[in-house]
Amino acid sequence: MGEVDTRSIWLEYRRTGSKELRDRLIVMYSPLVKYVAGRLGSGLPAHVDEGDLVSYGLLGLIGAIERYDPDRDIKFETYAISRIRGSIIDELRALDWVPRSVRSRAREIERAISTLEAKLGRAPTDEEIADKVGISLEELEESLTDIARSSIAALDELWSVSGEGDQVSLLDTLEDPESVRPAEALDETELREILGDAIARLPEREKLVITLYYYEELTLREIGEVLGVTESRVSQLHTKAILRLKARLAGAVARA
Repeated sequence: MGEVDTRSIWLEYRRTGSKELRDRLIVMYSPLVKYVAGRLGSGLPAHVDEGDLVSYGLLGLIGAIERYDPDRDIKFETYAISRIRGSIIDELRALDWVPRSVRSRAREIERAISTLEAKLGRAPTDEEIADKVGISLEELEESLTDIARSSIAALDELWSVSGEGDQVSLLDTLEDPESVRPAEALDETELREILGDAIARLPEREKLVITLYYYEELTLREIGEVLGVTESRVSQLHTKAILRLKARLAGAVARA
């Protein structure tokens, strides 16, 4: 279906609110739900069913279709992916299946990274992080694995900001300059600069994992093949990078 045909469907749906046209748009854009569910599901425990993620995401897609304005300077795909992702994450949070001990350890590691970065002026090593938290290197690696298995706090939702009633993730503001302008402490330009600088200052292997996963869209397994390490090791590197970035962004907000 051509771009002109798609736009005419949108305009007709906006004019009439036809259920038939809405259903047609749902079918047309349903691959976006499968894509987002697959991306989020790859880092979740085995007991989280991808079919459930798809059903959660479908609600986000329907909401996006009902609220999208084709005259806005933002592609529907960009808008919908943000809504689908948000819908899935909201449902997962509502289930509250992440153990309190894992949440607590994640916060401990994040605070340790933030404190050490401020003191050292560089990214702390694993040994320094473990020492600051008061655990062994092996325990740090186990904690990172536990956090990775139960965490949905990926770069996609490092920082959500509200605007015009929608949740817009930080990654969306990076990818689409026309997305809704954040109404929080920092504007889009500052967000992009802070995140870009934070990624640039990551240790090399962590930076490579972030680049390959979020910008080249490789899976964790594929990244493992590139780096010559196991998927679980890539998962640890990814989690550590996310905790570093969260610590950096939290510091930026505190200074704003």
